[in-house]
Amino acid sequence: MSRIKRNTTLQTISVLFVLVMLAMGCSQQESASNGNEAGTSTAAPKEQAITVAWLRDIGPLNPHVYYPSQLFAQSMLYEPLVSYNEGGELKPLLAESWVISTDGKEYTFKLRQDVKFADGTPFNAAIVQKNFDAIMLNKSVHSWIGLVKVLEKTEAVDEFTFKITLTAPYYPTLQDLAIVRPFRFLAEAGFPDDGDTTKDIKQPIGTGPWQLADYKKDEYAVFTRNPNYWGEMPKLDKITVKIIPDGETRVLAFEKGELDLIFGEGAISMDAFQQLKDSGKYETGLSEPVGTRSLLLNTLNDKLADHRVRLALQQGFDKATMVDGVTGGLEEAANNILSKNYPYSNIDFEPIGYDVAKANAYLDEAGWKLEAGKTVREKDGQQLELELMYDKGDLIQKAMAETIQSGWAEIGVKLNLNAVELAMIPQRLREGTFDIHFWFNYGVPYDPHTLINSVREPGFGISEAHSSLPMKAELDEQIVTALASTDEAERQQLYTSILKTLNEQSVILPISYIKQTVVYQKNLKNFKFPASRWDHPFEGLELNP
Repeated sequence: MSRIKRNTTLQTISVLFVLVMLAMGCSQQESASNGNEAGTSTAAPKEQAITVAWLRDIGPLNPHVYYPSQLFAQSMLYEPLVSYNEGGELKPLLAESWVISTDGKEYTFKLRQDVKFADGTPFNAAIVQKNFDAIMLNKSVHSWIGLVKVLEKTEAVDEFTFKITLTAPYYPTLQDLAIVRPFRFLAEAGFPDDGDTTKDIKQPIGTGPWQLADYKKDEYAVFTRNPNYWGEMPKLDKITVKIIPDGETRVLAFEKGELDLIFGEGAISMDAFQQLKDSGKYETGLSEPVGTRSLLLNTLNDKLADHRVRLALQQGFDKATMVDGVTGGLEEAANNILSKNYPYSNIDFEPIGYDVAKANAYLDEAGWKLEAGKTVREKDGQQLELELMYDKGDLIQKAMAETIQSGWAEIGVKLNLNAVELAMIPQRLREGTFDIHFWFNYGVPYDPHTLINSVREPGFGISEAHSSLPMKAELDEQIVTALASTDEAERQQLYTSILKTLNEQSVILPISYIKQTVVYQKNLKNFKFPASRWDHPFEGLELNP
């Protein structure tokens, strides 16, 4: 090969080498650029966002009032002074410590000094007192809470010391302060100009781990992390709550992957829960008993004022078979108004079981006769006809109502079923315009003290439903003494007597011990039911990497 030819060949190879190296460099730069966009270690982490379902709109999220605001959503935004934990343990939250006077009438709280509201404004004794003042403006609405009845004075002692004074000792004070509403705290910017939160609030701003970022009534609500949260930040960045009233539609959306999680009581049917569990495609969970599903019989109705009629109704349907059939064995039949895992409630009572012969005998004795050829008992020309009011949106109540209707028909009782919007039920209870109603106790940290107080305190339908009991005055006196007692042994003795009377009188007919259900996609982890029945279940929840 000639020198000229050899040099030309070398030049050509050199040029090709340079071109290849340039191409490789560009490719590496492009690859690095694409890698950053794709989420390598140099890219921003992927947003941790989930979508959950709820059966009704979350409401205005006013921390000081009740329905239509939904408890789980209120608990995402607002926090209490004291938190209720597993096993009934009360721990500091917004209050880092407290001192109770020897006479049980004064509670002095030392507040945390590192807390801010979601809008960045400080949390201190002054804003705590402003919230308490707003709550007490609406005192009559909150009188079912024992603390409200005995709360005499509040005082911001200094910037981070808050004190309450009671008219009488009230042992469940800390438990009442731990409930979701009304003793939680709204920022200054959320208050209306006149300070009266009874009417409305300007915006829902709390100290909690979440803030409301977007909302469209009856469609959705979007919660994002509170950037000023003083505690451990949630693992999730965003939670979207889709409002889906129909249970079957919720299940279909979940199976399509449009929802990550469905939780709560009656959110889906027990059959659907069992099917999703059996499929093996999803994670499922069942809580410990959180309350007792019961029937409340209104003794203002002359028919139900007769103890024999109430006993007949309790013994006139097969509770155990119904509970097993409707809930697929996920709930257990209840013999006591409160399950034994509540404070002061680990008591054995003689169960009032299913016995058609006894039910018929009680009704005969009460003068309600079943004439030949008739299906409904009569007395003085009047039929033994009653109405059962139940929550229109609760699938379990509907199924149980139909079963009870069939069972009572066999003993000559005509039961009419009335599906009522949830918003209307409290009004009908207060007015006493019902015969029988599906009712449940509030759960911890409310009970057992709130249950017995509601039996004594008029205005909410429970006391009125018991008003025809011959021992009502004595029962009320025992309740007052129990709530004020500072002696543990005396308190247990009083609770035993009170709960024994309530179980025997059959104004509240226990049906089953309620459990919460959850179904969620396998990309979620660390789900845990909250210690308190009504708090949100998102603490610690995160997506799998």
